[in-house]
Amino acid sequence: MSGSANSPPSTHDRLLLPITREDFGLEFRVVARGGIRRGIRLEKAFWMSLKQMAENRKCTIGMLIDEIAKNQTKTGNLTSAIRVACIHGLADENLILRKLASIRTINAILVACPSPAFALASSKKILTFNAPFQQLVKRQLPTGPNNDARQDLKLALDLNVADIFARLDANGEVPIASGFVIGAGERRYRGQLNAVRAPVPEPELLMAFVNG
Repeated sequence: MSGSANSPPSTHDRLLLPITREDFGLEFRVVARGGIRRGIRLEKAFWMSLKQMAENRKCTIGMLIDEIAKNQTKTGNLTSAIRVACIHGLADENLILRKLASIRTINAILVACPSPAFALASSKKILTFNAPFQQLVKRQLPTGPNNDARQDLKLALDLNVADIFARLDANGEVPIASGFVIGAGERRYRGQLNAVRAPVPEPELLMAFVNG
Protein backbone atom coordinates (compact mmCIF):
# COMPACT_ATOMS: atom_id res chain seq x y z
CA MET A 1 0.00 0.00 0.00
CA SER A 2 1.33 3.40 -0.90
CA GLY A 3 2.12 5.80 1.93
CA SER A 4 0.62 8.66 -0.07
CA ALA A 5 -2.84 7.73 1.18
CA ASN A 6 -1.92 9.05 4.64
CA SER A 7 -0.02 12.10 3.46
CA PRO A 8 -1.44 15.48 4.54
CA PRO A 9 -3.53 17.30 1.93
CA SER A 10 -1.91 20.09 -0.01
CA THR A 11 -2.93 23.72 0.47
CA HIS A 12 -5.13 23.57 -2.64
CA ASP A 13 -6.90 20.42 -1.39
CA ARG A 14 -7.87 21.83 2.02
CA LEU A 15 -11.51 22.56 2.69
CA LEU A 16 -10.70 24.59 5.82
CA LEU A 17 -7.82 26.64 7.12
CA PRO A 18 -5.45 24.66 9.38
CA ILE A 19 -5.99 25.01 13.14
CA THR A 20 -2.97 25.63 15.36
CA ARG A 21 -2.52 24.88 19.06
CA GLU A 22 -2.75 28.60 19.77
CA ASP A 23 -6.28 28.61 18.39
CA PHE A 24 -7.39 26.28 21.21
CA GLY A 25 -5.84 28.39 23.95
CA LEU A 26 -8.29 30.30 26.16
CA GLU A 27 -7.66 33.97 26.80
CA PHE A 28 -9.03 35.59 29.95
CA ARG A 29 -10.17 39.21 29.90
CA VAL A 30 -12.11 41.43 32.26
CA VAL A 31 -14.75 43.42 30.40
CA ALA A 32 -16.44 46.36 32.12
CA ARG A 33 -19.67 48.04 31.11
CA GLY A 34 -22.15 50.15 33.09
CA GLY A 35 -20.33 49.53 36.35
CA ILE A 36 -20.44 45.75 35.86
CA ARG A 37 -17.17 43.84 35.51
CA ARG A 38 -17.27 40.45 33.85
CA GLY A 39 -14.42 37.97 33.71
CA ILE A 40 -14.63 36.08 30.43
CA ARG A 41 -12.50 33.25 29.08
CA LEU A 42 -12.71 32.71 25.31
CA GLU A 43 -10.63 31.34 22.47
CA LYS A 44 -8.55 33.91 20.59
CA ALA A 45 -10.71 33.54 17.46
CA PHE A 46 -13.81 34.68 19.35
CA TRP A 47 -12.02 37.71 20.80
CA MET A 48 -10.95 38.63 17.27
CA SER A 49 -14.52 38.19 16.08
CA LEU A 50 -15.84 40.42 18.88
CA LYS A 51 -13.26 43.07 18.02
CA GLN A 52 -14.32 43.03 14.36
CA MET A 53 -18.01 43.16 15.26
CA ALA A 54 -17.38 46.12 17.58
CA GLU A 55 -15.44 47.99 14.89
CA ASN A 56 -18.17 47.39 12.31
CA ARG A 57 -20.85 48.62 14.71
CA LYS A 58 -18.73 51.50 16.05
CA CYS A 59 -19.08 50.36 19.63
CA THR A 60 -16.95 48.63 22.27
CA ILE A 61 -16.59 44.95 23.06
CA GLY A 62 -18.07 45.74 26.46
CA MET A 63 -21.22 47.10 24.85
CA LEU A 64 -21.60 43.93 22.77
CA ILE A 65 -21.09 41.61 25.73
CA ASP A 66 -23.48 43.65 27.87
CA GLU A 67 -26.19 43.27 25.22
CA ILE A 68 -25.50 39.55 24.85
CA ALA A 69 -25.68 39.11 28.63
CA LYS A 70 -29.06 40.85 28.80
CA ASN A 71 -30.45 38.64 26.02
CA GLN A 72 -29.32 35.30 27.47
CA THR A 73 -30.68 35.49 31.00
CA LYS A 74 -32.55 32.20 30.53
CA THR A 75 -29.51 30.07 29.71
CA GLY A 76 -27.12 31.64 32.19
CA ASN A 77 -24.11 30.56 30.12
CA LEU A 78 -22.57 33.82 28.94
CA THR A 79 -19.54 32.35 27.17
CA SER A 80 -21.71 30.03 25.08
CA ALA A 81 -24.00 32.94 24.23
CA ILE A 82 -20.99 35.03 23.15
CA ARG A 83 -19.75 32.23 20.88
CA VAL A 84 -23.19 31.87 19.30
CA ALA A 85 -23.43 35.65 18.81
CA CYS A 86 -20.02 35.67 17.12
CA ILE A 87 -21.03 32.88 14.74
CA HIS A 88 -24.30 34.66 13.91
CA GLY A 89 -22.42 37.90 13.33
CA LEU A 90 -19.96 36.25 10.95
CA ALA A 91 -22.79 34.48 9.11
CA ASP A 92 -24.68 37.76 8.63
CA GLU A 93 -21.53 39.52 7.42
CA ASN A 94 -20.78 36.66 5.02
CA LEU A 95 -24.32 36.84 3.60
CA ILE A 96 -23.97 40.58 2.99
CA LEU A 97 -20.60 40.11 1.30
CA ARG A 98 -21.96 37.30 -0.90
CA LYS A 99 -24.73 39.62 -2.10
CA LEU A 100 -22.22 42.37 -2.87
CA ALA A 101 -19.61 40.09 -4.42
CA SER A 102 -21.67 38.55 -7.20
CA ILE A 103 -21.94 38.45 -10.97
CA ARG A 104 -25.10 40.54 -10.64
CA THR A 105 -23.08 43.30 -8.98
CA ILE A 106 -20.49 43.14 -11.77
CA ASN A 107 -23.27 43.44 -14.36
CA ALA A 108 -24.64 46.48 -12.53
CA ILE A 109 -21.20 48.14 -12.47
CA LEU A 110 -20.73 47.54 -16.19
CA VAL A 111 -24.21 48.83 -17.02
CA ALA A 112 -23.56 51.98 -14.98
CA CYS A 113 -20.29 52.66 -16.83
CA PRO A 114 -20.78 55.12 -19.74
CA SER A 115 -17.72 53.84 -21.62
CA PRO A 116 -17.25 50.39 -23.20
CA ALA A 117 -16.55 47.77 -20.55
CA PHE A 118 -16.67 44.00 -20.16
CA ALA A 119 -15.91 41.19 -17.72
CA LEU A 120 -13.17 38.78 -18.71
CA ALA A 121 -12.47 35.28 -17.38
CA SER A 122 -8.95 33.96 -16.86
CA SER A 123 -9.46 31.96 -20.07
CA LYS A 124 -9.85 35.31 -21.92
CA LYS A 125 -13.52 34.58 -22.52
CA ILE A 126 -15.77 37.66 -22.39
CA LEU A 127 -18.54 36.74 -19.95
CA THR A 128 -20.61 39.91 -19.98
CA PHE A 129 -20.42 43.45 -21.36
CA ASN A 130 -22.32 46.71 -21.43
CA ALA A 131 -24.21 48.47 -24.23
CA PRO A 132 -21.34 50.87 -25.13
CA PHE A 133 -19.03 47.87 -25.70
CA GLN A 134 -21.66 46.21 -27.88
CA GLN A 135 -21.97 49.43 -29.87
CA LEU A 136 -18.18 49.62 -30.21
CA VAL A 137 -18.08 46.10 -31.64
CA LYS A 138 -20.90 46.80 -34.09
CA ARG A 139 -19.28 50.06 -35.19
CA GLN A 140 -15.71 48.83 -35.55
CA LEU A 141 -16.48 45.27 -36.66
CA PRO A 142 -19.60 45.58 -38.82
CA THR A 143 -21.21 42.37 -40.02
CA GLY A 144 -24.07 41.43 -42.24
CA PRO A 145 -27.65 42.06 -41.07
CA ASN A 146 -28.13 38.42 -40.17
CA ASN A 147 -24.79 37.90 -38.42
CA ASP A 148 -24.05 38.31 -34.73
CA ALA A 149 -20.48 39.49 -34.20
CA ARG A 150 -20.44 37.99 -30.74
CA GLN A 151 -20.54 34.46 -32.11
CA ASP A 152 -16.94 34.56 -33.40
CA LEU A 153 -15.61 37.53 -31.41
CA LYS A 154 -12.00 36.97 -30.37
CA LEU A 155 -9.94 38.96 -27.90
CA ALA A 156 -6.16 39.26 -27.53
CA LEU A 157 -4.35 41.26 -24.84
CA ASP A 158 -0.84 42.69 -25.01
CA LEU A 159 -0.32 41.43 -21.45
CA ASN A 160 -0.82 37.87 -20.29
CA VAL A 161 -3.98 37.49 -18.19
CA ALA A 162 -2.05 35.63 -15.49
CA ASP A 163 0.44 38.51 -15.31
CA ILE A 164 -2.41 41.00 -14.91
CA PHE A 165 -3.81 39.01 -11.99
CA ALA A 166 -0.33 38.80 -10.44
CA ARG A 167 0.15 42.56 -10.68
CA LEU A 168 -3.28 43.19 -9.18
CA ASP A 169 -2.46 40.79 -6.33
CA ALA A 170 0.67 42.85 -5.64
CA ASN A 171 -1.15 46.19 -5.83
CA GLY A 172 -4.90 45.92 -6.29
CA GLU A 173 -5.44 49.67 -5.93
CA VAL A 174 -3.80 50.45 -9.28
CA PRO A 175 -5.55 49.43 -12.54
CA ILE A 176 -3.41 47.61 -15.09
CA ALA A 177 -3.23 49.23 -18.52
CA SER A 178 -2.96 47.01 -21.57
CA GLY A 179 -3.48 47.15 -25.27
CA PHE A 180 -6.01 44.77 -26.77
CA VAL A 181 -7.30 43.56 -30.10
CA ILE A 182 -10.79 42.28 -30.80
CA GLY A 183 -11.57 40.52 -34.02
CA ALA A 184 -14.56 39.08 -35.82
CA GLY A 185 -13.98 37.22 -39.03
CA GLU A 186 -11.32 39.11 -40.98
CA ARG A 187 -11.83 42.43 -39.18
CA ARG A 188 -9.72 43.72 -36.29
CA TYR A 189 -9.92 46.61 -33.85
CA ARG A 190 -7.08 47.71 -31.55
CA GLY A 191 -7.57 49.77 -28.42
CA GLN A 192 -6.42 50.39 -24.85
CA LEU A 193 -8.06 49.29 -21.62
CA ASN A 194 -7.64 49.45 -17.86
CA ALA A 195 -8.22 46.20 -15.97
CA VAL A 196 -9.15 45.65 -12.32
CA ARG A 197 -10.03 42.50 -10.43
CA ALA A 198 -13.77 41.87 -10.22
CA PRO A 199 -15.11 41.78 -6.63
CA VAL A 200 -16.01 38.08 -6.62
CA PRO A 201 -14.20 35.22 -4.86
CA GLU A 202 -14.83 32.76 -7.69
CA PRO A 203 -14.28 32.55 -10.56
CA GLU A 204 -11.33 34.88 -11.11
CA LEU A 205 -12.58 37.71 -13.30
CA LEU A 206 -11.25 40.97 -14.65
CA MET A 207 -13.34 44.04 -15.31
CA ALA A 208 -11.92 45.82 -18.35
CA PHE A 209 -12.72 49.44 -19.16
CA VAL A 210 -11.91 50.61 -22.68
CA ASN A 211 -10.30 54.06 -22.82
CA GLY A 212 -9.30 54.33 -26.45
